[in-house]
Amino acid sequence: NPLCRNILNKFMDEESADIIFEVEHKSDQGGNPSKKARISPTMFYVHRLILQDGAPILAQFCKPGRDPCQVSITDVGPDIFQQALYYVYGGKLSDKSLRSHAKDFIDAADKYGIVSLKLKAEAYYVESTKLDIDNIVDNLLYAESKNCALLKEAVMDFIVKNGDDIMGKVSFDNVPGSVVTDLLAAMGRSKRKDDDSSDASGGFNTMRVADLRRMLSEKGLDVDGSREAMIALL
Repeated sequence: NPLCRNILNKFMDEESADIIFEVEHKSDQGGNPSKKARISPTMFYVHRLILQDGAPILAQFCKPGRDPCQVSITDVGPDIFQQALYYVYGGKLSDKSLRSHAKDFIDAADKYGIVSLKLKAEAYYVESTKLDIDNIVDNLLYAESKNCALLKEAVMDFIVKNGDDIMGKVSFDNVPGSVVTDLLAAMGRSKRKDDDSSDASGGFNTMRVADLRRMLSEKGLDVDGSREAMIALL
């Protein structure tokens, strides 16, 4: 598609850009975390029009009327920021990068409103993460904080499947009570191996997150939300 190619060719085009992001980078010096080596920020030349659709929250960092607008970014590293922008411009990220930096992409995409990248990175994280009794609470809390319904579903499935091994060994004191709904959904799926997702009156409650997202996408609705939020939209 010539249009897609032309947009991608505008990536990091300094001449036509109307936003400049200065992404800070600090590294430890001499192994002492209290001493930081100050490195000059990496400059990214971006177009507001492209960000408005692909990364709307990031676009809001710079108000119209200031061209070029200069914004400092301090909470995302240059490498992840560059790859996230490249994705917004239509570029394809490698499987290796998505798998090895999945959480970094989730964090950045969640922060800047790059929904499709967030969901893609979440899928890679779920696929590449081996859940066990030592990490299920951390993963559950992370899923809750980032609204990662797919990861939360994976954790709940693990809990239902390994309940006997988990009981008495894992503390859920810090887990919010709102996850009970997701736990009940996982228990329902466990009992209903042949879930009839076409039954809207009861099927939604135990339907897989991937299926809920697919149905929302087909209707042009928001796919980045909790299980309850997605069901409410349907």
